[in-house]
Amino acid sequence: MAEQLATLAGGCFWCVEAVFDDVLGVSAVESGYIGGQTANPTYKQVCGGDTGHAEAVRLHFDPDMISYGDLLDIFFHVHDPTQLNRQGNDIGTQYRSAIFPHSPEQEAEARAAIARAQVEQNKPVVTTIEPLAPWYVAEDYHQEYFEREGSSNPYCMAVVAPKLQKFRKSYAARLKRQEA
Repeated sequence: MAEQLATLAGGCFWCVEAVFDDVLGVSAVESGYIGGQTANPTYKQVCGGDTGHAEAVRLHFDPDMISYGDLLDIFFHVHDPTQLNRQGNDIGTQYRSAIFPHSPEQEAEARAAIARAQVEQNKPVVTTIEPLAPWYVAEDYHQEYFEREGSSNPYCMAVVAPKLQKFRKSYAARLKRQEA
């Protein structure tokens, strides 16, 4: 089967990108902006909260190796889908939890994944399913940010590293690189 795309917003894109970089069957992860009204937004504009965009990742994946549903289950495992317009200390609509399906089949699977996630939560899941919108690639310095800056950036050490560790522990069979 041909490679497919998945577009997900789960707070800071550095966190989500770092997790999906490790997932077997995901060939590329790109950080960017989606769901707003400003063409070609900058990071500064998006962080200001006035463009309507979410920080998101676009995944290229092989559905013969990992299903879209499995990607969504990982997505719900590594962020808090019960926080409206925030993830931890990152607050604003740019940090919302959202899924941007690329097909009616992905939309149906997104609804099913939200229902599965709701069973695991003791608060309502607020993740939205939003229409696919223009995708704007984030600035180069945001791509593979954790890989390059993670060990020296305090935010990464405090926020990204624990999420990545949680993912690696729970999804060891899905890792591209097995821990030594």
